[in-house]
Amino acid sequence: MSIKLSKKIMSKLGRTNAEFGLIEEGDKILVGLSGGKDSLTMIHAMKEQQRRAPFEFEFIAVTVSYGMGENYDALAKHCQENGIKHIIKETQTYELAKEKIRKNSSFCSFFSRMRRGYLYSVAKELKCNKVALGHHLDDAAESFFMNFIYNGQMRSLAPKYTADNGLVVIRPLIQMRERQLSAFVLDNDLVAIGDEACPAMRFDVKMPHARANMKIMLNKMEQEFPQLFTSLNAAFKNISVDSFFMSEEEEEKIKS
Repeated sequence: MSIKLSKKIMSKLGRTNAEFGLIEEGDKILVGLSGGKDSLTMIHAMKEQQRRAPFEFEFIAVTVSYGMGENYDALAKHCQENGIKHIIKETQTYELAKEKIRKNSSFCSFFSRMRRGYLYSVAKELKCNKVALGHHLDDAAESFFMNFIYNGQMRSLAPKYTADNGLVVIRPLIQMRERQLSAFVLDNDLVAIGDEACPAMRFDVKMPHARANMKIMLNKMEQEFPQLFTSLNAAFKNISVDSFFMSEEEEEKIKS
């Protein structure tokens, strides 16, 4: 099956890559592949970027299994058919979670931390220098407002940063809208893994509401202000540090 990628997706990927230096000559990149619409778009966009780029880089898709009896046969077959290197990292995260997570505790952050840890360890094993995650602009906006409203922080998702272990983490889709990624999956008749693979479905805990609330709020705001996400994307790169309530010491710390 021939995969169709829109000009908008590849154009945005190219501009984001040029702007932040995400993918560079000689990179070996581990790409987190959950099988959802975001990571499916990412592996195909990176495959096309690999074909177009005037330099060489390689990537390998890695799927973390939580040990819940997930079946990734279709995902593995899809990668094989499209010439994408792919491995599945088997873990016992689900069993471990039964011991570690108490009722009504933050299971999302637990699984997220564990998954990220496994991706990092596999990246080190494979001698990758970068890890690519499939966050998009909607994720960045939701994270910003979650931190703003619930934590009293001005914080979002960086396109590129260096983790404590020395790996460079990149987000190639960070300036794309979620609806663009949904359209890619629909246009190509791809079967994306959705909430049915979420570990939360197996636990007797309250479903997380903060991100869902942000989605609703941002949807209402965008209806009233259609340029909302364009403005947010620009604002995330245009931060006037000296206009906030900070001491000189804190300002210098941020600037340095």
